[in-house]
Amino acid sequence: MIWKPHVTVAAVIEEDARFLLVEERIGEKTVFNQPAGHLEQGESLTDAIAREVLEETTRPFQAEALLGTWLYHLREKQRTYLRLCFCGKVGNPGAGRSLDGEIIATHWLTLKEVEQRENKLRSPMVLQCIQDYLRGIRLPLDSLHTLSK
Repeated sequence: MIWKPHVTVAAVIEEDARFLLVEERIGEKTVFNQPAGHLEQGESLTDAIAREVLEETTRPFQAEALLGTWLYHLREKQRTYLRLCFCGKVGNPGAGRSLDGEIIATHWLTLKEVEQRENKLRSPMVLQCIQDYLRGIRLPLDSLHTLSK
């Protein structure tokens, strides 16, 4: 068996001390997450997060910085996720666009409201990314490189 982590991107989006989260249905559970998803073949990391935010919120996203990377071992499913989390700004919802099928709704939540939903967060990375954002961690986007041959 070949082991490989699932590479995902996520976005912490804050306006007026509220964070944009998506409420989504995963299997039989309803959970809260940042707009996030898998890196697709041929995408840059910033293209991937812009696409994911647009698909899950209908809002255009402009990444401003990388918050960091998280390696999450989900033992119960024998999966490992490598998450690259960005912060940035969103525009207004796109007219005529609809949310991805598994997304129930989007919510602007305070930190306290996110913490109150801790048992409904998709993973511990959701709250950790917000906490690191609030601590002021920012890595420049020019530290990311996409190479191809």
